Amino acid sequence: MKQDIEGANNYHQKKRVVIVAMTRLLLLDFAGPADVFNYATRCLQETGAGEGYEVLVVAPTSDKLVAIASGIEIRCKLSAMEVGLPIDTLIIAGNDFSEDTAAALVPFYQWLSTVNEGNTRRIASVCGGAFALAKAGLLNGRKATTHWDLNEKLKKSYPQVNVNTDPFFTNDGNIYTSAGVSAGIDLALALVEEDYGKDIAVKVARQLVFYLSRPGLQSQFGNLLPVYERSNIANKLQEWLKDHLHEPLDVSSIAAHLNMSVRNLTRVFQKQTGMSPAKFVEKTRVENARRLLEDTDIPLERISEQCGLGGLVCMRRIFLRHLMTTPSDYRRAFRTSLKHAETEHLLS
Repeated sequence: MKQDIEGANNYHQKKRVVIVAMTRLLLLDFAGPADVFNYATRCLQETGAGEGYEVLVVAPTSDKLVAIASGIEIRCKLSAMEVGLPIDTLIIAGNDFSEDTAAALVPFYQWLSTVNEGNTRRIASVCGGAFALAKAGLLNGRKATTHWDLNEKLKKSYPQVNVNTDPFFTNDGNIYTSAGVSAGIDLALALVEEDYGKDIAVKVARQLVFYLSRPGLQSQFGNLLPVYERSNIANKLQEWLKDHLHEPLDVSSIAAHLNMSVRNLTRVFQKQTGMSPAKFVEKTRVENARRLLEDTDIPLERISEQCGLGGLVCMRRIFLRHLMTTPSDYRRAFRTSLKHAETEHLLS
C-alpha cells in the first residue's frame, strides 16, 4: 500500500484529491479548494512542470446529491464510498450538523474509518469538516482548527482534540485542518506550495486574487464576547456600559451600579461568564472600538478616548493582545466596504 501512495506522489503523475462536500450551507467550502487544485493543474501542464491533480468532488451520501442552501443542487459522479484507496489528499469540506442526514451518513463514516496514513498521504478538513475527522477518531491527541464560531462546540464535543482557532489552517503530522469557508482556499494553496513550490502557488493565488499567505488570525473575525442569556449578569451590565465606557471604570463602580458587594460581584461574574468584571469591561471596550473602526472615520485617538482604552499606545497594546492586530490595520481590513469604495472613487 505504501508503495502505491509513493507512486501516486511521483512528481509527473497526477495526484488524486478527493473533496467530500459535507456542507449543505456554503458552496465555497468545497468549490474554493477544487478551483485551487484545478487551476494549479492548468498552470503545471502549461509549463510542463508536472501533471498536477485529479480532483474528485464527491457526495457523502449514496444518492450522490449535494443540495446547497442557496438553491443549487449538485449531483456528483461518485459518492465517497465508491472512491477506491489509496488517495493522495482527502478533504472533508464543511458540515451542516443536520440530524436529518445522520442516518444517511452512516456508510460514509464507516468508509472514513478505513482512511489512515497508510492509504492516504494527507487528510484535511474545511470549517466544520473537523467534526467529521474528530468523530472518526482521526484528530485524537492532535492539534486542529475550525471556524471560530465552532470553537467551543468542538472542544466540548471532542475534548481529546487540541483545538486552536487562531490560525486559518494548521497541520499535525499528515492531518490538516482549516477555519471557515474561505480558509479552505488558504489551505489548498498551502498544499499546492507543499507539492510544487512557491512559484506555482503564487501564480494560482494571483489568478484567484487571493493572498498566498493571508495576514492576520481568526481572532480578528470572531466576537470577543458571546451572546449571553437574559438572566446572565453580563447581559444586565452591557447596556449600562455602553454609556460609561469613557469613564475610569473599576470593580467598585460596577458593583455599586448593580447594588452588589465587590466580593459578591466578582464571585457571581466569574461563575456566570468565566471571566472577571475587569476582563469583561476590557473586551467590551475593544468590541465597541471595533465597530467604530469599521463604520466611521473617527480618528483613532478619539475612539480610544470614547471607549476608555487609555490613549493610542495603550489601545494598540490591547488590540494586539485580543485581536493580534493594530487598530489601524484592523480598520484597513474591516472598514465598511461601501465607504472604502466611495473613498477610492473620490481619489481616482
